[in-house]
Formats: sequence, C-alpha cells, structure tokens
Amino acid sequence: MANENGLQLVRKAVEALDLLARDRELTPAQIAELTGEPRSSVYRLLTGLQQLDLVEKGTRRGTYRLGLHLLQLGESVKNGFDERALALPVMEQLHELTGETIFLCIRRGSEAVCIERLDGKWVQTLALQVGGSLPLHAGAAPRVLLANAGREFWHEYLRAGAGKLEAFTPATPTAAEDLIPELENTLRSGVAVSDGDVTVGIAALGVPVKDYRGEVRAALSLSGVRPSILGARHKEIRENLIAAGREISRSLGAGLAN
Repeated sequence: MANENGLQLVRKAVEALDLLARDRELTPAQIAELTGEPRSSVYRLLTGLQQLDLVEKGTRRGTYRLGLHLLQLGESVKNGFDERALALPVMEQLHELTGETIFLCIRRGSEAVCIERLDGKWVQTLALQVGGSLPLHAGAAPRVLLANAGREFWHEYLRAGAGKLEAFTPATPTAAEDLIPELENTLRSGVAVSDGDVTVGIAALGVPVKDYRGEVRAALSLSGVRPSILGARHKEIRENLIAAGREISRSLGAGLAN
C-alpha cells in the first residue's frame, strides 16, 4: 500500500510538471481544475516541488512555473545520448549551410522524440521542441524511424492505431494506403519527405543515422517553409542533409563492420 501511495504521489507530481511545461505558468487553482485534484492537495504538492527547486514562483502573482533544477536534469538527460553529442557539431555545420531548423530524433515506442534542435534563422517551427514527440507516421524524422523499424512493425503500428492515427493536417498520411507507399519510398531513396503533413506550409526532409551494426539509431531532419525546402534549393539542401547524416553515422561507426 505504501508503494502504491508513493507511486500515486509521483504521478500527481509528474502531471503537474507536465501541465506547467505545456502552459508555462499556472495557478494552483488552474492545476487543480485541470487535474481534478483538491486545491489543498495541489498547494501541498507545489510547496514540496518548490522546496526541491522543481517549480518556482511565476512572473504573474499566484502562479508557478518550472524550476531551474529541471533545466539541470534536462541537460544531463540530453548529454547522456551519444547520438546527440556526436551529431551536434555536424548539425551546427548543416544549420550554417542552410539556415533551416535542424532536428535530431530517436524512436521511443510509437513516437519520435526530439533530443536536439537548432532553430532556423528565418522560420522557427513550433511543432517539435526538444523533449517533445510526434507519432511515427507524421513528419520527416518520424517516418525515417518508422520506415527503418521493419515492415512487420509498420503493420503493428497501423493495427494499434486502427482508425485513430492522428491527422495534424489534411496531408497527414493516416491510412495504410497512404502511409505504406511513403515508407517504401523512404527506404528506396534514403530520404523521407514531409510536405505540410505536420504544419500547413512547412516542409521537411529526413535521413537515417546508423551505427556500426548498420542499425538506425536516430533520424536527422531539416525543416522550413515549403518553397525553401522543396523549391529551387531542394537538390542542394537534400544533398547537404544526406552528407550530414552520413557523417554522423560514420562517427557512430557505420561502415566499420563491412
């Protein structure tokens, strides 16, 4: 019983932190309304989290926001990914060459989680922040990860989401007859193309990052307004992205086993 109570408390704390991550600043009353918890319980929870520097007073009276200790924890989590540490210098070079938003994502179950991001110089898309995720059928980096997860997994993914694959825009491939050809084309070409299927008017390209076993460890992608990605500079941007993906893969030992 004690273990169950402790786990329940942790869940409530995580739920409150998730809400603050989403909405930036909230009052205890707002958190209580969103979670269905008594306001007195939320006050006690926030007081405990504040003592641990996990939350702090917000800029508006009576509000709370995430604390600095979470920033330290987040940096530790990010730095723990070999993919991120090895990819970042190459991502910075790609960013300098293209000026577009650069993402590095890894697969966790049925989602693609962003572990690094460099904002574009002209357009900063909001669809995928560091620590955020997208389902594997939506966007260039997620579809790279799904395509390389194996055809058996494709069908498991579709079965699990039967009738429920999320549509972000009218262009999101949510049915097997739309998604599977996209995945097959990604495997053939080595590049996933996203054309307004996460955010209208925003396009992206994605490539795999492989390790010494030839397994896909991550996906590198580049995103911006459609004319920038799929217009006159498409070939140049595509070649730069492919080269960057191969460079990161080499740093992870890709090709050494051949």
